Amino acid sequence: MPASPRHRPHLAYVFERFPSFTQTFCVREVLELERQGLRPMLFSIRDTRDEVPRHFPDELFERVTFLPQDKALVEEVKQLKADNRLPQSVVLTLREWKERDDQRDKQRVYEAAWIGQKLTEAGVRHVHSHFAGVGARTAWWLRQFFGITYSFTGHANDLWSEHDLSLTLTDLMHDASLIATVSDYSARDLRERFPNSANRVHRVYNGLDLAPFQSAAARRNTASVWQGVRLILSVGRLIEKKGFDDLIRSCAELRDWGVEQFRCVIVGEGPMEPELRALINILSLSDRVELAGPKSQAEIIELLAQTAIFALPCVTERDGGKDNLPTVLMEAMAARVACASTVLAGVPEMVIDGTTGRLVPERHPEAFAGILRDLLGSPERTEAMARAGEQLARERFSKEVTARQLRRLLISHGRVRLDPALIARDPHLLADYPAQWARRLRGGE
Repeated sequence: MPASPRHRPHLAYVFERFPSFTQTFCVREVLELERQGLRPMLFSIRDTRDEVPRHFPDELFERVTFLPQDKALVEEVKQLKADNRLPQSVVLTLREWKERDDQRDKQRVYEAAWIGQKLTEAGVRHVHSHFAGVGARTAWWLRQFFGITYSFTGHANDLWSEHDLSLTLTDLMHDASLIATVSDYSARDLRERFPNSANRVHRVYNGLDLAPFQSAAARRNTASVWQGVRLILSVGRLIEKKGFDDLIRSCAELRDWGVEQFRCVIVGEGPMEPELRALINILSLSDRVELAGPKSQAEIIELLAQTAIFALPCVTERDGGKDNLPTVLMEAMAARVACASTVLAGVPEMVIDGTTGRLVPERHPEAFAGILRDLLGSPERTEAMARAGEQLARERFSKEVTARQLRRLLISHGRVRLDPALIARDPHLLADYPAQWARRLRGGE
């Protein structure tokens, strides 16, 4: 039975993988949107029930609808067709696809057919997805088949790396009612590349739960941080775009310049680990640089409380891939740690050179060593940058701020309503909207 018009969710999220170890920002966003009056349906195209991170909220997990996988999905869609429960556009597309040589992305059609039935029954009118990838391409088909509008948040490699797919970024940009992206840099880039979609592109930073990192800031003893050997910390997957090889070379420069009182700890794992270990040995840095392997968030927070400088010399990969707005930099800022990084994509929107940290051009290890030396040599100035970074993190990157921005965009671009039950419990949810929107936001037509 279709949902009552007054209690329809109006909004759904279509994820490729949810929950996911690497996309905790999606969990924060969904939970904060719900707190602010939107309670979306949740779909995961991949079955990740065996990959649920520790401490993932049970009540959220219970709301996730996992799609049937592979052949099971095809069989269920065939049954929907046999029962005459699919729009004719779906039937015709599936028939046409049998004759096509290009079978790429055919599974997206089946996913859209299956999800679309659920959304139609629930009265959902808009879907949102993270990344211009599998979820967004499935959402594109939802629009073609069911008239359900869609939006997506573009991040980094999904915008800048080449992908050999039947649906392109151009297709997704053309038909989306809203395109969010996580930095001003990527928003400008998309507007320039897709001028016909420019008025639908909006910057919405990834939101951060500040509380755990502010606890690190509160425990941080500045005197002990700067007494004796000073810790340079870096965190990330051991892959090219993080620039860890440049960081190691920068540490060699510091040593060769006679900077004695420092050690560098790199937290993470990944395919470059053997290469990075070899580089540490070649440069005779085993007493200065440690590859510490993966650590829990609690362990990273404890390290941040002891850190003098957070370093992440991001680079553009050979295939054009790059970080856009590295979350670890936000986290370090929230923990009141000054950051050193590179002028790349959205990084300067966090690390403001001379204000919240220092920046140099990418792939210049000697220049990066220079800013590390300056920061290590000026504790008072470095701590002033750390305090400014903490303030910026609160103002710009808190989950409350970023979810509010996305919520307003979804309402104005995506035919979305706030949950009347949540509004009844907390009328302040309407406080930051123009008065003329009140009836619409309460669920009125």
